[in-house]
Amino acid sequence: MLEYVYQATGLLLLAFSLQTFLDKNNSKRIGTGLFWLIYGVTFLFGALIPNWVTGILVLMLTALAAGGFMGTGSYGTTTDEERKATASVLKNKLFIPAIVVPVGTVLISQFTSLGALVGLGISSIASIIVALAITKSRASNALQEGRRLIDSIGWAAILSQFLAALGYLFSQAGVGDTVAEIVKLMIPDNMLLVKVIAYCAGMTLFTIVMGNAFAAFAVITTGIGIPLLIVENGGNAAIIGVLGMLSGYCGTLLTPMAANFNVVPAALLELKNKHHVILMQVIPGLSILIFNIGVMYTFAF
Repeated sequence: MLEYVYQATGLLLLAFSLQTFLDKNNSKRIGTGLFWLIYGVTFLFGALIPNWVTGILVLMLTALAAGGFMGTGSYGTTTDEERKATASVLKNKLFIPAIVVPVGTVLISQFTSLGALVGLGISSIASIIVALAITKSRASNALQEGRRLIDSIGWAAILSQFLAALGYLFSQAGVGDTVAEIVKLMIPDNMLLVKVIAYCAGMTLFTIVMGNAFAAFAVITTGIGIPLLIVENGGNAAIIGVLGMLSGYCGTLLTPMAANFNVVPAALLELKNKHHVILMQVIPGLSILIFNIGVMYTFAF
C-alpha cells in the first residue's frame, strides 16, 4: 500500500511537470518542469531503478535548484477579492478539509494495519475530495492550486528528504562516536551539568545545521546521551530522550534548513523578509532550551 502512495505522489508531480512545460508565462518553465519531472520519477519508479541512478537524479535536482533554473508562472488562480467573498460564505467549513488529514491519519494508523504513512496518503486524497465538494470547484482547480503552492515553495519542498538521508549518513559514518570522544576529552567525569548542557545544546546545534531534529537525535544521543548521561550517570532514559528531542526542536525554530517550518510559511505568506519567522522564534527557542537543561539536570538523575 505504501508503494501505491508513492506512485500516486509521483503521478501528481508528473502532472505538475506537464503543466509547467505548457506554461508560457513561466520564463523558467523548462528548468522547473524538469525538476518536478525528475522528482516525480523518483517517487514513481524508486523501487525499480538502481540506487546509483537515483543518486544521479538527486544530483540533477541539486544542479537545477542551485543553478537558479526554477521559477513561478501563471496558475489561473482566483483574485484576493474572490477568495474573500468565498470565505465569507463558507466560513468555518474551510477548516474541514484540513481537519480530515490529521484525523484520518490517526484513525487509520490506530485501527488498521496500514500504518501512518499510508493513512496520511489516503487522508490527503479524502481531504481533496471533501474540499472539492465544499467549494464546488473542479479537480483541475485543485491541480493548479497544488502547482502554485509547490512552485512557491520551490526546491525546499524536498529538503526534508535530503536532511533525513544526511542524518542516516552521519550515523553510518560514526559521527556520534566521534562526538562522544570529543566530549569526553573536553568534559571531566564529575561535571554532570556540563554534560547535560553539551547534550541539549548539541541537539540544538546539530538540528540547526541539519534542519532535522530526528537526524540530529540519532547522532547526538548515540554520542552523548546514551554513553555519558544514561550509562555513566544512570540517567532516566525516557526523560533524557524526550527533553533531548525537544532541545532539537529548539534548533528547528532557529534555522532556515528546517524549510518546511520556517522558509515555506514565509514564502506562502509572501513576507518581505524570508527569515522573519526565524527572528520571531529566537527568544522562545533559546528560552525552551534553557528550561530543558534545568529540567533534565533536576529530574533525570
